[in-house]
Amino acid sequence: MVWRKQRPTLQKKHSSHKSIFQILGPGVITGAADDDPSGIATYSQTGAQFGYGQLWTVLFLLPLMIAIQEACARIGAVTGKGIAAIVKQHYNKWVLYAVVLLVIVANTINIGADIGAMAAAAQLLVPVQFVLLALGFTVTILLLEIFTSYKMYAKILKWLCISLFSYVITVFVVHQPWHEVISATFLPHIELTPGFIFIITGVIGTTISPYMFFWEADEEVEEEREKHLLKKNGRPHMSRSFIRSLRTDNAIGMVASQVATWCVIVVAASVLFRNGVTNINTASDAARALEPLVKTFPNSGFLAKALFASGVIGLGMLAVPVLSASASYALSEALNWHEGLNLKLKRAHGFYGVITIATLIGLMMNFVGIDPIKALIYTAVFNGIAAVPLVFLVTKIASNKKIMGNYKSGFFSNVILWIAFVAMGAAAVATIVTLVH
Repeated sequence: MVWRKQRPTLQKKHSSHKSIFQILGPGVITGAADDDPSGIATYSQTGAQFGYGQLWTVLFLLPLMIAIQEACARIGAVTGKGIAAIVKQHYNKWVLYAVVLLVIVANTINIGADIGAMAAAAQLLVPVQFVLLALGFTVTILLLEIFTSYKMYAKILKWLCISLFSYVITVFVVHQPWHEVISATFLPHIELTPGFIFIITGVIGTTISPYMFFWEADEEVEEEREKHLLKKNGRPHMSRSFIRSLRTDNAIGMVASQVATWCVIVVAASVLFRNGVTNINTASDAARALEPLVKTFPNSGFLAKALFASGVIGLGMLAVPVLSASASYALSEALNWHEGLNLKLKRAHGFYGVITIATLIGLMMNFVGIDPIKALIYTAVFNGIAAVPLVFLVTKIASNKKIMGNYKSGFFSNVILWIAFVAMGAAAVATIVTLVH
């Protein structure tokens, strides 16, 4: 893998003077990818619809998010294999088929929603038909993902994603009822209504998404493979210092992701909810949340739309390859295909074939009459339901001594992982019940 900073080799011990930036890697990239267009739309909707009412979910989900992603990263680092490969080796084949199918379906739906959101956001800036924009983004992403180095690609796109910080700035530009904001952050507020349960499942689904599990595990394997650290049996040279580095990297990435989430919800609540805008139907509605940041300019409406659009497009062009690649990793590992974004097309036809097919199917989903912004929120809810069995599986694998050896989950990690499973399962069941009724 070539589009993230590489952590020091497994054998090298960390010295006290080592910069924290030297250990940032897959965890930080995964955290950045978590705030994709689906995340922005869902967090904006919860702020607009319920004000600060769901702000507590940011703090509640943070330790669950850290624990789940740490377990996934640890699985990849310790075993030298992705999650699908581990399932294939140690579990029934029907479990493998279910896992692979689940992640492919979830990711393909997410790809379609993200492509649609990028096209809708671009229409705020250029008068081009939605179909042409969606096609243009799809072709561009596939060409860059398959035929070019991600090193330069990611560097360019990350500058577009800086616009996400506009939400952080807007939090302090807008007058906030800080007592209410802080109280809502720490004190849970729950409404037993279909709308509240639906959106809170979406918040969970876009915060703890299935594709992140597979992606971070395979990122660790890619890093070890690049540095030729895998033994002949496929297991890497492992050290306690590397695990500490992995956990630090993961925690920083997840904290940064949740800080951005908190800011998006606060801004949407302060700007939209408090001004009577309780439902986001279009990309233009979502962009209005950023208008206070640029209100001193004569054309503040357009600048707000430009900030919003650049963030959605930049994050989408980073997230779509992550989604398609994580689905392809899962299927390739299940079928013993050559896999990895470090490989050329001629050495990994199947791997890149899955990436292409998943992206094209996602594109076609945008032509069945579903509103792009609504699709993002429904996708988040679907992810919240699909993630439940995968969290159960990750928890079982991470605590299995036969698989993980001395690096199996400890008591504290196990407790948090099971809390995550129960909480996410309860939200998923409640959502399904309310939808049925």
